[in-house]
Amino acid sequence: MASDKDVVTQNENAPVKKRGCAGHCKRFWWVYLIVSVVVIVLVVVLIIFVGVPKIAQKKLDQAELTIDSIIISDTRPTKYNMAVNSTIRTDGKTHATISAFTGVMYLEDLEPHTPFASVEFPETTSDALQVVNVSQIVEIPNMEAFTTFNTWLLANETLRMTIEGDTHVKVKGIAKKYGVTFKKTVELKGLNGFHGLKVTDANINIAAKTNNFNGTVDIPNASILTIEIGNATFANKLDGEQIGTVYMNNLVLNPGINDVFISADVEQAPVLDAMTSGPHCNDGIIPFEMVGLDVTRDGEELEYFAGALRALTQAVDIPLTEAFARNGLKLDVSTPVEVTLKRRSKPLVTIR
Repeated sequence: MASDKDVVTQNENAPVKKRGCAGHCKRFWWVYLIVSVVVIVLVVVLIIFVGVPKIAQKKLDQAELTIDSIIISDTRPTKYNMAVNSTIRTDGKTHATISAFTGVMYLEDLEPHTPFASVEFPETTSDALQVVNVSQIVEIPNMEAFTTFNTWLLANETLRMTIEGDTHVKVKGIAKKYGVTFKKTVELKGLNGFHGLKVTDANINIAAKTNNFNGTVDIPNASILTIEIGNATFANKLDGEQIGTVYMNNLVLNPGINDVFISADVEQAPVLDAMTSGPHCNDGIIPFEMVGLDVTRDGEELEYFAGALRALTQAVDIPLTEAFARNGLKLDVSTPVEVTLKRRSKPLVTIR
């Protein structure tokens, strides 16, 4: 009889065959297919509806806009014709089409950003160099804003203007159009208060009370704007007092130096008094001031130009001794209270 310790009990379980990954995938392949399709669809959707619009907006933001010229013509009380010649530069790497859109213009450095003009821009592409030229009648959306723009343009050496509008971009190979915003701020040169303006070829008619002065005024225009202003009238001041009226008819300012004919009705007594007292009796150069009064075209008032000219006081030095000499007149100062104008040593007129 065997002892208990000689009995060995052995209990072994049969090995269990494990299912590997291959088997699992083989069994649930359809689940993985669905998940893959969903992921692909989500990625495509994110690219189409999120990625592409962001890329398109970024490319549009990186594009460089250059305003080559602006021509304001056919000016009327509530509208005018505006021609804008511009250039857009991109890296040219993305092939896309930008839809036509309405762009508003406003002064970037003046809050709130009230548009002074609205321009229809044509369809363009994302080519590396794109020339964009527009010409259209602009109905003035806000008279105060347009007057302010002209005032800033007249008074400042530079100013910043923003063009903004909502449009759509269509990327090549994708049927969908994406909404984007075109917003560009450009720096323009202003008229700088007509700095450098001077009067040449001055002529005086001492015997007349009206239309007794005329000459040529050189008006500098450092900007890229051509502006058809019309008939401009200015108050002519001496020592802060108005002594006459200056007329510039059919005034058009082109870029560069503009030679403009002017005429004036001037009170002669204050002028002759100034030439015989103080420093002006030595050089005969009288410091006048011109301030805008009104602007008209075909009998209609153009307040948006008149308001800008009223805001500027322009100093003008006029060499009147040369004007007298050009007409054969010589100014003699015998006493502080007596001024005699002579032509060829023969008295012409005496003012006491």
